[in-house]
Amino acid sequence: MNTVLPEQKVKQERVAVSPEPVAPQVGHVPSRPRPTLKGHVYIARIDHWFKNIFVFPGLIVAVSMDPSLLSDANLPVRLFYGLLSICLVASSNYVINEVLDAPHDRQHPTKWQRPVPSGQVSIPLAYIQWIALMVMGLGLAWQVSTHFLMTMVVLWIMGCIYNIPPLRSKDLPYVDVLSEAVNNPLRMLAGWFISGVSVFPPTSLLLSYWMIGCFFMAMKRFAEYRHIADPVRAASYRQSFAFYTEPRLLVSIMFYGSSAMLFFGAFLIRYRFELILSFPLIALVMAVYLSLAFKENSAVQRPEGLYREPALMGTVIACTICMGVLMFLDIPVLYEIFNPTVLGSK
Repeated sequence: MNTVLPEQKVKQERVAVSPEPVAPQVGHVPSRPRPTLKGHVYIARIDHWFKNIFVFPGLIVAVSMDPSLLSDANLPVRLFYGLLSICLVASSNYVINEVLDAPHDRQHPTKWQRPVPSGQVSIPLAYIQWIALMVMGLGLAWQVSTHFLMTMVVLWIMGCIYNIPPLRSKDLPYVDVLSEAVNNPLRMLAGWFISGVSVFPPTSLLLSYWMIGCFFMAMKRFAEYRHIADPVRAASYRQSFAFYTEPRLLVSIMFYGSSAMLFFGAFLIRYRFELILSFPLIALVMAVYLSLAFKENSAVQRPEGLYREPALMGTVIACTICMGVLMFLDIPVLYEIFNPTVLGSK
């Protein structure tokens, strides 16, 4: 009869349990597979192209101010070229982000498995891919208009500022959020210029769009910081986390959200007062998004997975429909309800 010693029993039990994968130690990569086509496709982050839906508000605002733009027979062609252009330029920025972030991604609980830090991407080919995507994107942008081309150039340059040393704004507290979220108003500008206009859109609307982007980006930082749950390791993954704390991030989220609504209020008072009816739904979207940031392994860390959150998707769809209708529906009684009250008059 075989006798199992207590020490052997414990060892057997430990072997029987298959632990979940964990990030490797600093400077260690568990495996170095050969570069693959799949890896290079992945770093272009095609699944992130959905973010370019933020182009459409710019187009909708332009059309609501000048409905005659819809009669332009070239609008569908410009829209097709414009959307494909911004997707390619965005992918160019994603590629350089993946390459330069690889040393930091190795310190993240899950991102160490990405293609670049795990060896599935050829770095020289990735740099060629970065430039090629930019060239193709700007080539298509030139087919839309000069103003649209300039917008795409700025979008690409902001990607360089955000990712490439010595500037690398993503390592600077607060500047990281501000410089990344500037892509939001650039997307709005893209939609605005796709419509065919050449004048600049309302500044108050662009600032509001920028601040709401900062709100979402700061929320992503907050969710990441909570998920890592280790200030030292968080700082090794993202340098700005050496400064950030949960209270500091929450205070910044409050600032960005308040600023977004103040600038949006300035826009609607001057250009489209009917949009005041959308305020409750906008506030609900922001509140639902904030609640998601507190969830374990929050989807806020990975915006491409937010479509799986039914509460958020429901409120976003309702808010989008409401704002879309209000952009074209005149409600004169609102002006009477909110008519300024003059005190001291006889």
